[in-house]
Amino acid sequence: MILVITGTDTGVGKTVVTAALAAAHLAAGRTVAVYKPVQTGEPPAGERRGGDTGEVERLAGAGVVLAEGARFAEPMAPIAAAVAEGRGLPGFEEHVAAIGRLRARADVVLVEGAGGLLVRLTAAGHTIADVCRAADGRLVVVARAGLGTLNHTELTLEAAAARGVPAAGVVLGAWPADAGPIEESNADTLRRVCAAAGVGWWGALPEGSGAWDADRFGAAAVGWFGGVRGRDPVPAGAVAQPNV
Repeated sequence: MILVITGTDTGVGKTVVTAALAAAHLAAGRTVAVYKPVQTGEPPAGERRGGDTGEVERLAGAGVVLAEGARFAEPMAPIAAAVAEGRGLPGFEEHVAAIGRLRARADVVLVEGAGGLLVRLTAAGHTIADVCRAADGRLVVVARAGLGTLNHTELTLEAAAARGVPAAGVVLGAWPADAGPIEESNADTLRRVCAAAGVGWWGALPEGSGAWDADRFGAAAVGWFGGVRGRDPVPAGAVAQPNV
């Protein structure tokens, strides 16, 4: 199984969702690999890995196989970050081949994109949508709970469908403890949007869960996705609120 995690925007919780999926699948006895095609805003990995893959390792544990395509120090879009450092980006075929190698080693491969669905990852302009389609993966869309999320999420799902990229599920990356009518309404609407589109509604992760230690995070992750049964996580519903 190959799941490609994208977001409706940057900073919506893709890395925490990736770590939660990894932890849930590990708990179900599956081997898991995580691939980050391009990491920006982080210096090259040294003794301390850092970056998004480092966070996945910290939260999900050392049992995850980790791989990256390239890393750039500037916190910019991949092409701009590469230009700023005078370096090249990995090509499209390199990303697809890297995912294929990981798939040969692991039951589940999680690919975390950079920013949103149409952020360009290669000098030729390939996006995570292109990578997902070529790798025969399925998309996981991480969205915000607050204002603006309905438009952003539906645009992402529509863009994916137009490119022939199947979406497996939508998940809210950070459900606030003080969620109010706006968040509740958004969650209810997105659940119905997903049902109409034939896309899974994967609930929400609690805000701040990315700061938890690995033991607490791993124990909770299986509950967030309702246990990993069969090919997909099946969310049990609410994390912080019963009706999410």
